[in-house]
Parts: sequence; structure tokens; C-alpha cells
Amino acid sequence: MSTGEADGAATLLRTTAAVRDRATALLQRARTGDSAWFVVDDESTPAAVAEVVTVTRERYPHLDIPFHSRWRHFEAGGVDRTAELDALLSARDSSGRARAMVDLAVVSVLLDAGAGPDWHYDEAVSGKRFERSEGLGVASWHAFVDGVFSSDPDDPLRVDAEGLAALTPARLAAAFQIGPDNPLVGVDGRVELLHRLGRAMSAQPETFGSPGRPGGLFDRLVPRNGPATVAAHDILSELLRSLSRIWLADNAIGDQPLGDCWRHRAVTGPGLTDGWMPFHKLSQWLTYSLLEPFGWAGVPVTGLDALTALPEYRNGGLLLDTGVLRLRDPDWLGSSWAVGDELVVEWRALTVALLDDLAPRVRDELGVDATRMPLACVLEGGTWAAGRVLANRHRGGLPPLVVVSDGTVF
Repeated sequence: MSTGEADGAATLLRTTAAVRDRATALLQRARTGDSAWFVVDDESTPAAVAEVVTVTRERYPHLDIPFHSRWRHFEAGGVDRTAELDALLSARDSSGRARAMVDLAVVSVLLDAGAGPDWHYDEAVSGKRFERSEGLGVASWHAFVDGVFSSDPDDPLRVDAEGLAALTPARLAAAFQIGPDNPLVGVDGRVELLHRLGRAMSAQPETFGSPGRPGGLFDRLVPRNGPATVAAHDILSELLRSLSRIWLADNAIGDQPLGDCWRHRAVTGPGLTDGWMPFHKLSQWLTYSLLEPFGWAGVPVTGLDALTALPEYRNGGLLLDTGVLRLRDPDWLGSSWAVGDELVVEWRALTVALLDDLAPRVRDELGVDATRMPLACVLEGGTWAAGRVLANRHRGGLPPLVVVSDGTVF
């Protein structure tokens, strides 16, 4: 295997075209009855659409749906923490505010994997308790404001490489109120991920500046001349290029780390990409979460629908709970699965492909087009929220499948 071959294979697998094409192929295969794991029941699709439409209308009766992003979690409990942060950053220019908001979004998204059913965060100022993604979002917001990720006590509102290097599991535990009676899944994995982020930023000053900060991505991506816009896939590509070595998964082709990309025997592709099913869920979630900081700084993001649906257990749970997907063996619901198990890989792939099918049907029912309601808004309205409603209805909020995660995928 040559270095060029490995580089080319990794580059292809870091595109959403590869995610979509391979997910669609697995869906077509499942529809013909050739999947060892799932049955696809397209006649149940109207039920899934109805759930999404109902939840969307309840949450956004005027259909003024924002993007599915980390910033929604910063609004948990009806508290406008974005406005609070903007006030704290009022002395900075628009680029300086954007860098700080990118800093916050990046570190918060990297901390946003399944919290487990037993963890919560109590916010002193509001007196409210938050769980799961909202809790992680609120906890990371306060940690950022308190300077947990900054090496400079005089400049707490930033994330930098030295600050991340100094982060310990004990310090994260204190910031996130973790203890024997309040356990959070994957603490060590989350801290190691942030350590890897710090090392990656230190090694790439041309991207992250000096000192290395996630906010350096803003300067890297915003054109110095010409129209101030950036394409969504360009943000994703830069994230995948510059952060490819931070992921804890050891998936690789040669010396090229692949991150959230997994083996499936039925996936085909050219050369060394054969058998690999890419997702890049956290990187895409991060891209969705950077749309607003760029936009607020006067740099609109274009081509939003180049991104895919997020293959995680809320979107995937929507499909299982409405019967669009059925396991060939119902007993598998009682088993524990690893992220790399073929059943989980296929579940995630079918989620991506089926939500591409679902999105236009949801828009038709709501009477809007893709311009007004891009996939980022269908997810927010939407599929993720409906998946959570169904999980609460059927299992007290638990996902339909038990997936053992390192804290960086689910």
C-alpha cells in the first residue's frame, strides 16, 4: 500500500457523497431482503412522517425552525445563554466574537456523546436540572464561561491547546458535577479526546493559530477577498482534514486515520475504500453547530444539504419505533452491541438513507420547501425530537438498542 493510495482512500471517505452513496446502497440491499440484520417496511413511513410533523408543529407552530445545532442546547430551560455570552463578548469585534463562539461550539460538541441515564446537571442560576444532551450543553457552557478550557486566567472565554492539555478527569468531573451518585458515561474518553484536540491544534498553527484555538478555523475558512461566504462541506472537509487524528477509534487505512468510519462486508467501493462505511457523525454535528457562529459574524454558510442526517440513536430510534426498520431477530433488542458491530453500522447507514427519503415527505406535509426547511431544520423540527418523544413513550427515554460507546460516537 502506497502513501498516495492511503491518502486518496481517506480523502474519498471524508466526503458526504461517500456517506450517502454507501448508505443508499445498503438501503437498496435491505429493501430487496438481502440484509442479515434489518427488514425495511416502507408502508410504515407515513407513520414516521406523522410523528415528525406532529412534533415539529408542537415545537415550532409558526415553522420558524432554527438549525439543528449545539446552540439549541444552550437554550435549554428557556434561558438565552447565547445572548448572555454575546454580552460577555461585547468588547470584541465580530471576528473575535466568532472565534470565541467557535471555541465553545467545538469543545461542547466534542463533549456531547451519550451521557447515560443516571447523570444530570443542576444549574445554580436558574435552579433547573438538565439531563442528557441539554445537560451536557449547559454544563459545557458554564465550564467555558468559567475558563475551564483556557490557559489564561485573564482571558477565560476561550479554548486553547495549553488549557486542554491541563484538563484532568477530576477537573471535568468537578465542572460537570460528576460523582458516585451522578455518573457520566465515558469521562476518561472525553478528556482524552480534548487532549488530542489540543495536540492537533498545537501541531497545526497554520489552521489554528498561535496559541492554538478552535476559533482559528474561522480565520482559516473565511475568504480574505471576495464574497464572505463559506460552503458547509468546506467546513466539514477542514474539520476532517485537521482533526482526523483526534478520534479514539483506531480505524485506519495505512497511516491515515478514518475516525467514525466502520467495516461492513456488503459495502463496496474503489480500491482501499472497499468495505468501509463512513459517517463522521460528530464532525457533521460540529459543522451544523458552526453554521450560526459564522452567520452571526456576517459569513453565511451555503450548501447546507450537502451534509447528511446524523446517524445516532434518536434519529435511528425514530425508524425502529415507527416500524420503518425492524430487526430480523427481536431478541437482539436485549443484547449489547459495539459501535463497530455490523448491525450497528448498518442501522446507522439505513438511518442516513431513510432520513433523506423522509425529509421531502415531512416538508410536503408541512407545506414548505427545502429552501425554507433544509435538512438541518428537518432534523431540529423534527426527526431527532420525535425520536426522543418515542423513546420516552416506549422506554423511559432509553435508546432502542444498547450500544457500548467510548463517548465519542453515540
